[in-house]
Amino acid sequence: MTQRRERDNPPGRVLRRLALVALSATLAAVPGVALTGPGAAAAPAAQTAATGPAATDATAPDLGPNVLVFDPSMPQAEIQAKVDAVAARQVGNEMGSARYALLFAPGTYGSAEHPLNFQVGYYTEVAGLGQNPGDVVLNGSAYVRNQCSSSGCIALNNFWRSMSNLTVNVTTPGFGCYSGQFWAVSQAAPLRRVHVKGQTTLMDYCTGPSFASGGFIADSHFDGTVINGSQQQFFTRNSTVGSWTNGVWNQVFSGVEGAPAECFPAGACGGPYTTVDKTSVSREKPYLYRDDSGAYRVFVPSAATGSRGVSWASGPTPGRSIPLTDFFVARPSDSAQTVNRELARGRHLLLTPGVYDLDRTIEVKRAGTVVLGLGLASLTPTTGQVAMSVADVPGVDIAGLTFDAGSVSSPVLLQVGTRHASAGQGPQRAGWSDPADPTGLQDVFFRIGGPHVGKAAVSLEVNSDHVVLDDIWAWRADHGNGVGWNLNTADTGVVVNGDHVTATGLFVEHYQKSEVIWNGEDGAVTFFQNELPYDPPSQAAWMSAPDHEGYPALLVSPGVKRFAGSGMGSYSFFNQGVDVFAANAFEVPRTPGVRLHDLLTIFLDPSTGKGGIRHVVNGVGGSSTAANPDVPVTVVDYP
Repeated sequence: MTQRRERDNPPGRVLRRLALVALSATLAAVPGVALTGPGAAAAPAAQTAATGPAATDATAPDLGPNVLVFDPSMPQAEIQAKVDAVAARQVGNEMGSARYALLFAPGTYGSAEHPLNFQVGYYTEVAGLGQNPGDVVLNGSAYVRNQCSSSGCIALNNFWRSMSNLTVNVTTPGFGCYSGQFWAVSQAAPLRRVHVKGQTTLMDYCTGPSFASGGFIADSHFDGTVINGSQQQFFTRNSTVGSWTNGVWNQVFSGVEGAPAECFPAGACGGPYTTVDKTSVSREKPYLYRDDSGAYRVFVPSAATGSRGVSWASGPTPGRSIPLTDFFVARPSDSAQTVNRELARGRHLLLTPGVYDLDRTIEVKRAGTVVLGLGLASLTPTTGQVAMSVADVPGVDIAGLTFDAGSVSSPVLLQVGTRHASAGQGPQRAGWSDPADPTGLQDVFFRIGGPHVGKAAVSLEVNSDHVVLDDIWAWRADHGNGVGWNLNTADTGVVVNGDHVTATGLFVEHYQKSEVIWNGEDGAVTFFQNELPYDPPSQAAWMSAPDHEGYPALLVSPGVKRFAGSGMGSYSFFNQGVDVFAANAFEVPRTPGVRLHDLLTIFLDPSTGKGGIRHVVNGVGGSSTAANPDVPVTVVDYP
C-alpha cells in the first residue's frame, strides 16, 4: 500500500499520507464500515444502572484520587459522567502530569439499549478487576479516535494509554461511521487480555488523513474483523483473531491463532506479514484484580515457552496471586527513601497514578519482586541518578511504568542487573538468572524530553540473563518541550549485555547514536520498529567512525555468536535541510549463528527530508532515499 509522509504543522511526528483508493477497497469489504461523512456524535449517556455483584467496600484499598473504581451497582449515568470528565481532561493532554486508572469491578456495564461508550485519552488506563477477561463485560466501547488540527485528523501522537482484562460487547448504536471498537493509536498504547466481540479498527477512518503509526496487542481474543488500515506497523502476540484486513509496511504476528500467512515483502499473497507460529519465551503482564471475597490482589502470570493463543483459553492464566497487603501502595508524595525502606522489608511495590520526582535510585533487591504502575505512573530522576535499579536476582517483574529523563543527565534510567567488570566485552554474569523464572518488563516506556528538558545516556540497560522485554518504547522526543540536538541528549535507547534476553515488541526511536546495542548471546527480537533521529545538524555531527556514516538502528556487537531478529524496520527522516546518511540500518556479525529475517528500511517525506539509509544490513540491500520515498527496501533473510 503506497504511503507518503510530510511534516506536521506545527512541528511534530512525521505525517503519513495514505493512498485511500487501496484502503477504501479493503474497508469496503468489511461489513458495517462507512467511509463517507465525518461520523456521528457520541451517543448520550444512558441513565440505567449496570448489573452485577456489589463491591465489598470494607476491603477496598485507598489507591488515591486518580484511581476511579466503578461497581455495577453504581448508576450508569454516574459512571458515564466520571469517565467523560476524565476524557475531557486527558484527550488533548499529551505532555501533562495528570494520570488516571479507570478500574471496573466484576460485573456487567451498559446494555444493548443503553450502552456505555467513552473515550480514552492520554495517561489513562482502563482495566477490569476480574481474574479473567470474562469477569468484566462492557456493553459499549472504550475508544480512541484521531486528533484533529488545521493540518488534518491523525492518530500519530496517540500514545500512553491502555486497556486490559475485560470483554467488550461492541455496542455503538447511532455512531454512524464510528460504529465498532476504535483503537486508533501509535506507540505505548497496548491492548492486553481483552476479548472483543464485534469489529475492531486500529485506525480512525472517519476523518482524514487518518495516519496511525504502530501498536501492540497481547493475550487477546477478537471474534470479528481487525482492521489494520493505515497502521504502518503493528505487533500482535499470543492472541486469536477472527480475520485481519491488511498490512502496510511491517505487520508482525507471534503465536497468533488466525494470523495471516507469512507474506513478506507485500505482493500477490497480500502482506507484508511476518508470521511466527509460536512465541519462544513470554511472560504476561501482572494485573490488579478482586477475588471472590472482594479482596484486592495482584496476579503474576507464569512464564511460558513455545506458546500460542491466549493464556486464559482453557481456564485461568497460570501463575501466582499476591495479596495487595503484601504491596507498598505508593503515592507521588512518597519519597524514594520511603519506597526503598518498604522494598527492603520484602514488600512489593504498587505505584498509584502520578509523577514521582526521585532524588535517589529506587532499588529492587529481592528475587520475585513485583513493581506495578497504575495509570502509566511516571518516574523522573532529579539529580542525574539511575531512576531504578534491579539487583542480580531472578523473577522480578516491572510493568506499567514510564521513565522520564530529568534535566540533569542520568547514565541509565532503568538498570536491570549489575554491570560487572570483565576482561572481555560485556558484563561478567554470575549465574543468578533462572530460565524458568525470567525477569519480565511489560509496557515499560522511556522518554527523553517532551514535557521538559530530559537527558540520559542510556534509557534501558539489561545486564541480567533470561529477561523478557515485552512492549518497550524508548523515545527521544521529536516534539514537545526541551527538544533539540543539544537539549534532550541521549546516546542509546536499549543496551543488552545479558544472555538469553528476548524482546517481543521493541520500539526505539530518535536516539543520537546506535539506537540499540546488543552484546549478549542467544538474544532474540520479534518485531522491531525504529525511526533514526530527525535532527542531526550535519553528517559530520553524526559519524560512528571517521569513515563510517551515521549509526545503525540496531547493532549486534562483533563478538556475539548467536542472535535472531525477525520483522524489523528502520525509517529515516533527516529534517535539517542537509544530506545525512546512515551506512546501514542494521549492523551484525557475519557468522552463521546470527540470523535476521524480514528487514526493511524506508525514506520518509521527500518534501523536506534529506539523505537516507545506504543499505539495509551490512552493505546488503538497496538505498532508501528521495529517489524511492515511502517504498520499503527489503531483505528477507540475512545471511
